[in-house]
Amino acid sequence: MASPFSGALQLTDLDDFIGPSQDCIKPVKLEKRLGSGVAKIHIEDDGSYFQVSQDGVTRKLEKAKISLNDCLACSGCVTSAETVLITQQSHEELQKVLEANKMAAPGQQRLVVISVSPQSRASLAARFQLSPTDTARKLTSFFKKIGAHFVFDTTFSRNFSLLESQREFVRRFREQASSKQALPMLASACPGWICYAEKTHGSFIIPFLSTVRSPQQVMGALVKDFFAQQQHLTPDKVYHVTVMPCYDKKLEASRPDFFNQEYQTRDVDCVLTTGEVFKLLEEEGISLSELEPAPLDGLSSSMSAKEPTSHRGGGSGGYLEHVFRHAAQELFGIHVAEVTYRPLRNKDFQEVTLEREGQVLLHFAMAYGFRNIQNLVQKLKRGRCPYHYVEVMACPAGCLNGGGQLKSPDVPSRELLQHVERLYGMVRVEAPEDAAGVQELYRHWLQGEGSEQASHLLHTQYHTVEKASSGLGIRW
Repeated sequence: MASPFSGALQLTDLDDFIGPSQDCIKPVKLEKRLGSGVAKIHIEDDGSYFQVSQDGVTRKLEKAKISLNDCLACSGCVTSAETVLITQQSHEELQKVLEANKMAAPGQQRLVVISVSPQSRASLAARFQLSPTDTARKLTSFFKKIGAHFVFDTTFSRNFSLLESQREFVRRFREQASSKQALPMLASACPGWICYAEKTHGSFIIPFLSTVRSPQQVMGALVKDFFAQQQHLTPDKVYHVTVMPCYDKKLEASRPDFFNQEYQTRDVDCVLTTGEVFKLLEEEGISLSELEPAPLDGLSSSMSAKEPTSHRGGGSGGYLEHVFRHAAQELFGIHVAEVTYRPLRNKDFQEVTLEREGQVLLHFAMAYGFRNIQNLVQKLKRGRCPYHYVEVMACPAGCLNGGGQLKSPDVPSRELLQHVERLYGMVRVEAPEDAAGVQELYRHWLQGEGSEQASHLLHTQYHTVEKASSGLGIRW
């Protein structure tokens, strides 16, 4: 069965998804008693496990259960998909929270906030034959119909990710003479790539990674910090759900770095993939196209969001283009009207250069998919990487092609992706510098650009993870 998780995890023995058809690698823990000899395991037709001693006595064994926090994405999982309980990261958990709210006494409800990614919106628009704007409004109507209180667009939080990435690159570029590992700066918004980098190349690759939080985790900070304050609530009284094109985002939301120790709550409580939202619609017996539209919410009264917006630069956030344009202007006083890509070995590895009088001033690249990531890492290790900045994404074709996006048996995958890309590009384009409310939040919420508050809420850190030995290597 094909894994919906990123190719970078699958192809390096780091697959973090277990298909329902896969059997346990280490199904249960055996209880050995002194003098009892060798025990055997008997598996019933229904998947139950029994320990059979030498004297014929049988004892039913409990299946091990792990949560997403226990997952090391190492392919050595102890159970099958039926017993991997990602209880905090499913549409069933959202349904439980909504049901608990209905039963709760007045004032005891949790405020349910849904943040929808533009990639998921485009995928659902393709499935229901709607425009992205109509899809956004009908999704808002759907989530509020089932009990959500607010629905936001994560394009707003991506403004902060892009602006912080621009500033971080300019700073690194200016400091490169004093820091040998300042460049190239590698984009860090893709959790599949980050998971692979931390587990496979650890301390070598981490200094190159941008410290800027992804749009999902910036949205987490906005909702659990700024918005909670606006609603006069503590962070633990807000239940924050994101809708993402990627299963790896569930792992990202579970990182300890994004956990509030004081209030014992995560910045993002639950991540639903596009496919899980579609499943939720089916279970509720609702067709998105038949719903009455409702306007999107803004994070405050001064930040209305009547329609979704987007950024130029492709379906993975446009990091390369925004950083490139800003750096060209800020470092060299050159205005770049149009970014020209030069494909190399394949369309998922392309270069962009800024030249003046025959001299290369900036050399950027985008590397999508595992084979291109491997080539990039090898260049880095050999000291032959010519780039100043690389937009790295684990999935071929980027986030619009994420493992959590909707597939269609009737439409070839390439044709469907092209359709989703067209829909994604239909919404109004807005520069992050010009987005309503962004500068206001920098001044009042973050206490200014480059402040300690901005560093704390908009940036993160990465860690070398020792690779666990795979369960496949165990001899029984």
